[in-house]
Amino acid sequence: MVGSDLEKLMIKANKLLSVLVTGASYLLDMVKFSCVFVSTFGSYWTVSFLYVTTYYCSFSFFLRTKLTLTRWSADWRNATLLYEQAAIGFRLRKDYEKAKTAFEKASKGQEMLSSPWDAAKHMESAAAVAKEISRWSEVADFYRRASELYAECGRSQPASDALAKGARALEDAAPDEAVKMYTDACALLEEDGKEQMAFDIYRDATSVYIKLERYTDAATFLLRWGLAADQCKAVNSQCKAYLSAVIVYLYVHDYKQAEKCYNDCSQIECFLRSDQNHCASKLLSAYADGDIEEIKRVAQSSTISNLDHMSCHSMEDMDETIIRLARKLPTGDVNAFKIETTKEEEEVLDENDLT
Repeated sequence: MVGSDLEKLMIKANKLLSVLVTGASYLLDMVKFSCVFVSTFGSYWTVSFLYVTTYYCSFSFFLRTKLTLTRWSADWRNATLLYEQAAIGFRLRKDYEKAKTAFEKASKGQEMLSSPWDAAKHMESAAAVAKEISRWSEVADFYRRASELYAECGRSQPASDALAKGARALEDAAPDEAVKMYTDACALLEEDGKEQMAFDIYRDATSVYIKLERYTDAATFLLRWGLAADQCKAVNSQCKAYLSAVIVYLYVHDYKQAEKCYNDCSQIECFLRSDQNHCASKLLSAYADGDIEEIKRVAQSSTISNLDHMSCHSMEDMDETIIRLARKLPTGDVNAFKIETTKEEEEVLDENDLT
């Protein structure tokens, strides 16, 4: 279709929805005129005038709108079909602004036709088109609305997927909004007992936090991932998530928090008996001893190399994986940890000294 034909489709669709507005406009004009007529000529002449003009206005209205007395409502079904055709045509012509508007209207039409699933699909299409023209706030709004519509259908998986799509689209342009959408996407699946479906989303959210250098948030999200894995008995993923959290804390040179994280996670039996626990223990011991070479050796171990599921979803982000963070350890002076550990041991000995 050429551009003019697509414009005609939009105009025709708009006319199908403007019936009630047009009718109301006629009636409103009649009421206003009646008020003026009453104040000027009195009620008797007003009634006579309205009796005559009602026939004229009705006849004129039905001629102009081509309606019958049996069709006094907006034609959402046909209007929606026209909006859908126009949206596809505009998108093929790369007229993204008009395609976005058409998809929005098509989505609204499907809502009015009690079809939230199709409405959500069109809203996702509107979001994808908005991305093409860098309308980032609309990208977020449209994907969130699509998620709400999927939720109305009782479908948590596509509702979560819509939020995740929006988050991925916003990672570079609006990373803070992206992590919010990732978090909400995880919450939808957690509430529905589908934690295992959210593993890719946990990974992607962690990646964005690391990219933003919000390492504490990244570690917190990894622990959340571990808890979700525990809920669905995914032991391997659970143990990898806990080891990854320890690595993130060590990367920011927070030995105390890394040790606390390790001790807390070791209360869980499956982690206590895992290779990941053994690896984390060796890392912490090397830090406590101030042994840089041992830290580097453990960071190169196969246990850490097997944290492959912590990798990001694109090769461009590979430098931000947990594995790469581990390879950069240590990131500060570990001798300070050795001195601090020695002092703590001496304090314990003094408390036990009875002489």
